[in-house]
Amino acid sequence: MHKKRTPLMIWFWAIHLVASDKRGISAVYLSQQFGITYPTAWLLLHKIRKAMTDRDNGYTLAGIVEMDDFFIGAPTEGGKRGRGTEKTKNIAGLSLNKPGHPLYLKMQVINNLKSSTVLQVADHLIAKGTTIYTDLYSSYCGLNKEGYTHMAEEFNHTDNPDHQKWLHTIISNAKAVIGGTYHGLEKKHLQPYLGEFCYRFNRRKFPRQLFNCLLAACASTDTVTYDELVGVPT
Repeated sequence: MHKKRTPLMIWFWAIHLVASDKRGISAVYLSQQFGITYPTAWLLLHKIRKAMTDRDNGYTLAGIVEMDDFFIGAPTEGGKRGRGTEKTKNIAGLSLNKPGHPLYLKMQVINNLKSSTVLQVADHLIAKGTTIYTDLYSSYCGLNKEGYTHMAEEFNHTDNPDHQKWLHTIISNAKAVIGGTYHGLEKKHLQPYLGEFCYRFNRRKFPRQLFNCLLAACASTDTVTYDELVGVPT
């Protein structure tokens, strides 16, 4: 006979599973593993994702950063493509070391790709004085006036295949994880999943320490309630 799992034991096991599976785990899987309801499993995982996001919010990217926008979601039939799409819009920033290899990652859900929005996100994610590489999209042009060194290059697979190659690869990986593990995410809930992906990526070189790091993050963050997550008025 199996020993009954206490709520605290479920918490430890959930943190362990999230820390040890690089693709993340779904609420359906967690509810089946521990015999808890789906809403309980969903809330537990969102509490863990909030801890991940809160911990990384204490840091900004610096040095050399690649920055680009990307889109997540199913396309609307007959809808616009590219930057006019109705998919959820996001911005990603990736810092690089001197040889050009990835260091740290940030991702932010946004409402639009206006210049004012791009500059606001940069101010939140990237330290002043940073050199930011982007494509030639007009919304990035104001970065020079906001305390950054802006380097714009045309994105062309044939003539410039190395342009933002790391960032584009990582964005593709994020889409694969979110599309493969979690299905039908609403825009209002997407940010914590991006936060989870970034948190795990930023600690990819220390997989054996991830459980302890995540446990400490969960213990030190403010909690969130189910009503707050689903938008129930208080």
